[in-house]
Amino acid sequence: MDLQALWLTLRLAATTTILLLAIGIPLAYWLASTRARWRSIVEAITTLPILLPPTVLGFYLLVLLGPHTAFGRLTSRLLGHPLAFSFSGLVIGSVLYSLPFAVQPLTAGFRAIDAALIEQGRLLGAGGFRILTGIFLPLSVHSVVAAAALCFTHTVGEFGVVLMIGGDIPGATRTLSIAIYDQVQEFSYSAANRTSLLLVSISALALVLLYMRHTRDGTHHA
Repeated sequence: MDLQALWLTLRLAATTTILLLAIGIPLAYWLASTRARWRSIVEAITTLPILLPPTVLGFYLLVLLGPHTAFGRLTSRLLGHPLAFSFSGLVIGSVLYSLPFAVQPLTAGFRAIDAALIEQGRLLGAGGFRILTGIFLPLSVHSVVAAAALCFTHTVGEFGVVLMIGGDIPGATRTLSIAIYDQVQEFSYSAANRTSLLLVSISALALVLLYMRHTRDGTHHA
């Protein structure tokens, strides 16, 4: 077992999940509450990574973060190294690739909240932040947990984006999914099988815990 790849994968998934919740919660709140005409454009942009092949997204990120763009040169000067082929680059790619898995369940959960409760909060003088933290989040805990579980498991299994933007650098950008690819290339099928079973186990455990919580919450509400 490639323990370096395991640790890197878990660190990447945890970092990505935290950032996606920080981005996804206010974005989903805006999507669920706004009536702006360009809301549909924002929703389309946040959903686009689901439809794009991972290699396409990875390629454009590789170009953007590389030395041939102004943004890539600027970040290289600020950080002292390019974002491409680094852990930070993997995080950026993972956040963009898994963004729909955070925004969609959160938006669906927020939109399911009774509009009368939101209106009452506004009549009582609650601002946007207070409504988010006092009404939306407490009534959408399951959606937040679902978004976190989906983001974590999706990041754990990423291959195309992380390979394109991070390459295959041991201890720096080699995740478990890339380790499986390397093991197959080396005809180490037993090692690939063990690594694959680990990935399946992580994803299955996250989903089981998610559905157990959903069932328990449904029983309490019944």
